Amino acid sequence: MSVKRKTVKFGVVGCGLMGREFASAAARWCHLLTDLPAPEIVAVCDLNEQARGWFTDNFPSVKLSTPDLGELLADPEVEAVYCAVPHNLHEKFYVDIINAGKHLMGEKPFGIDLAANSAIVAAAEAHPDSVIRCSSEFPYYPAVQKLIADIESGKFGRLIEVRSSFCHSSDMDITKPINWKRRIETNGEYGCMGDLGLHTEHLPFRMGWIPERVYANLTKIITRRPDGQGGFADCLTWDNARLDCTVPDGNGGYFPMYLETKRLCPGATNRWSIEVDGLDFSARFSTDDPGAYYYTQAVGREQAWCRLNIGYKPMIPTITGGIFEFGFTDAILQMWGAFIAEIDGRKDIAPFGCVTPAETALSHRLQTAALISHNEQRSVELCEVLS
Repeated sequence: MSVKRKTVKFGVVGCGLMGREFASAAARWCHLLTDLPAPEIVAVCDLNEQARGWFTDNFPSVKLSTPDLGELLADPEVEAVYCAVPHNLHEKFYVDIINAGKHLMGEKPFGIDLAANSAIVAAAEAHPDSVIRCSSEFPYYPAVQKLIADIESGKFGRLIEVRSSFCHSSDMDITKPINWKRRIETNGEYGCMGDLGLHTEHLPFRMGWIPERVYANLTKIITRRPDGQGGFADCLTWDNARLDCTVPDGNGGYFPMYLETKRLCPGATNRWSIEVDGLDFSARFSTDDPGAYYYTQAVGREQAWCRLNIGYKPMIPTITGGIFEFGFTDAILQMWGAFIAEIDGRKDIAPFGCVTPAETALSHRLQTAALISHNEQRSVELCEVLS
């Protein structure tokens, strides 16, 4: 006789693109070869009734559809919340969710600025029994999991440098109307760093590569866009950012780490990439070639990059055979598996966890230092930025 799988009952706050991606992952939970509890969406919250309707049309488990966050949080059936809303709402929404005693998966950057992030982190620290995490799916590609294992094994030897980037090209169209991500009041002063930066920082921070100082080069390239009403509006947020970081290597030395976030990157639809170079071993990965792990071993003066076809070998095993391809929606599913594993107290199933509140705090300190660096045209020590 089969035993019914346990569930974690979720509310979704913000029923747009990423809310639907979570719902899709929940719908294919049987894809995972694990007895982890399944996420069950029982409540949705959004001001847009049509957006909520997509959930009620596709998920009979949804019992509450409301524009009121307070009503969702008052529902005792809701155990956990996924919240994907503009950055200016993070502090209010995340703190209310945490104080209601719910587990939370929130979208980056976990606050529009350093003060907002500090309030969210303080709320999380006051509720140690709740699992509070920030989304970041790219480390769950199988090739990146291999990279992590190789780093942790010490295979690279002394590090030469690290490069991590997340690049888009969707804003190359200058006729694209302005949206909330291009307005300081909703996106914040971090600009592309706040929207994309944690994706470049998650893996380096988890590996212990914590910048000591940073020099930032930030650019605003397209300064006006159509406002959707026949006129134009000012674009005040940063389009592209490059952070040149100095990182202690743990042995009395340092290595450079370059973090890039770009909304204007010709040819890059949604490219996340990382390269780690060491004296003994180097490796790189890009979502442009998602099944491949590139590596080179140092043997004398001659070097050559080798391509290893990883196949479908994710952190949490699935029904898919190893010969097939792994993609973005698979990474989303793995990330949610990691989150549920933490809620269920079974982190051994998914040892590489989602972004922690402490890591979001470090991200905010780094990005705040980057703003100071750019404005004052100097290298900034992270110790200058107090949380």
